Order: sequence, then C-alpha cells, then structure tokens
Amino acid sequence: MENYKVGILLFNDVEVLDFAGPFEVFAVTALNWGQEDAYHPFQVSTISENGALVTAKNGLKVTPDYSFADAPVFDVLVIPGGMGTRHEIHNKVLLAWITQQSRQVTWLTSVCTGAFLLAEIGLLDGKRATTHWASIERMRTQFPQTTVVENVKYVDEGNVITSAGISAGIEMSLHMVDRILGPQAARNTARSMEYDGQFEL
Repeated sequence: MENYKVGILLFNDVEVLDFAGPFEVFAVTALNWGQEDAYHPFQVSTISENGALVTAKNGLKVTPDYSFADAPVFDVLVIPGGMGTRHEIHNKVLLAWITQQSRQVTWLTSVCTGAFLLAEIGLLDGKRATTHWASIERMRTQFPQTTVVENVKYVDEGNVITSAGISAGIEMSLHMVDRILGPQAARNTARSMEYDGQFEL
C-alpha cells in the first residue's frame, strides 16, 4: 500500500489548531476503517527551522520531529498561520525552505495566515487563495496579484490549497484525504473525529 509523507511546519506563536487540526486528520485516517488491521497511509511529522522546541500560541510547547536540515521529502506540506507569521514573513531562511519544498512536494497547503508566507514568495501569484476572515483585506492589499476569496473554507488550485482560519484547516485536510484516497476515506475520518463539517456521514 502506498504511503504518503505529511510535513507540518512549526514556528513560535503558531496557531495551535492550525497545525493540530491537520495533524489529527492525517494521523487518524485509515484504510479498512474500523478493523483491527486498519492501515494508516499518512506518516505525519513536524518541522521547525532548527528542530528546537517551539512555543505555540498561548504557551503550548511542541518538540518538532525534524529541522530544515534533516527533514525528508514530503508529499503534502502544511504551512499553518497565527501571529507568528508576522515575524516569519521576514525570515529569509524559512521562506527559502518553503520555496525549495514547493519544487519537491506534490501538494502545498496553508491554513489561516500561512497563506501570507506562500504569497510572499510568489507561490500565489495569479492564483485564487483564502485566509482568516480578519486578514482578507490585508491580504488583498499586500498581495494584489492574488485573487483573495472570502466566505469559503478552502480554495483548491491544484497543487496549492489554501484554507481559511483555524478550524478550516480541518476541512481542508479532509478535502485532501478525499483527493488522495477518495470520499469514503474522508467521511470515515470525519466520523472517527466526530467532526460535523461539510462531509455527509
């Protein structure tokens, strides 16, 4: 059975549910759901710039699995948001790493204001994208070359998928499960999480 590597970027002041929501979705997804031998097709890990302890919003401490230097090649990369993006948008090392990853990964995704990091390096030029509702106008002003969409949970532009704020990352991730494994896998995952979103269970 095929295995997919999912990487989730971490940085100080990252929004907790921005990364924890997608982590949960991909981690609990299983083929032959409900059986003892259910197969988990996603290998989920976290990455930070130097691999050191990260302090997320409201003080949650997280130890990443990898640094930029030793991270593997991922199939799916998740760029979360939060107040930390206002600092990281000026972090040339982090932006260069995302740029490099964009050439290797199959799917590049963002949650909330993580879209600002993608836009900063031109990955959303000429594309539709979304972000947290409170940052829609700021994104339109800052990145006029991107068509910013509001009142949606996510925007799928093929290999680049952006989502709205915080809990919208869960629906974006379920959408990715749907794209990769099919709608039944996505419905089973949503059901196992008791998540009542856009998926009919």
